[in-house]
Amino acid sequence: MMEDTKTHPLIEEADKKKSEGKHLEAIRICEKLLISDLSCTEAYEEIGDNYLSLRKYDKAEKALRQALKLDRNSANANYLLGFVHSCTGNWDQSVELLETADSVYPNHPEILRCLGWSMYHYGQKKRGVILLERSLFLAPNDSLILNDLGVCYLNEKDFDRSAQLFKKTLQVEPDNQKAKECLNAVKFFQREFDKLKKKKK
Repeated sequence: MMEDTKTHPLIEEADKKKSEGKHLEAIRICEKLLISDLSCTEAYEEIGDNYLSLRKYDKAEKALRQALKLDRNSANANYLLGFVHSCTGNWDQSVELLETADSVYPNHPEILRCLGWSMYHYGQKKRGVILLERSLFLAPNDSLILNDLGVCYLNEKDFDRSAQLFKKTLQVEPDNQKAKECLNAVKFFQREFDKLKKKKK
């Protein structure tokens, strides 16, 4: 998921397969590489990344733990394993790993996006939103960041900012299904919220 300087030609080949969506083929290439070099951190990272794309979180975690045994300070392995934990709702572990990734590779929008999202769900909402805003500042047209931040603002009932972010996503990606659904949700909740406020008056 993170761009990294790939050195080994087999890693480059696996990366190409991954970008074509051929995840199992990419995994097989990396496994072939590990037969000749069991200490190739990048191969474990690639395997983890591909299993993550296939939503096979247990297998992704296993590969990424192996990568971290070889290189505890790998920004990519910490980021990917942090991402796995955010997918499975282990927010505390996710935050810890992503903070490590951020300290090794600061100001990377994708690491900050995931860290902000995990931080928000871990209960540190204000800090989570700040990190997501920083991530957006670094990559203003990233639809994943726009949507995540939009969802957080929707949860905080900041409907105007939330709608603004989903509209921006749709400018960048007119067919983004998540942004369309969320924008409808914003409008619905805003109407309901306004009705409640009127009743209270």
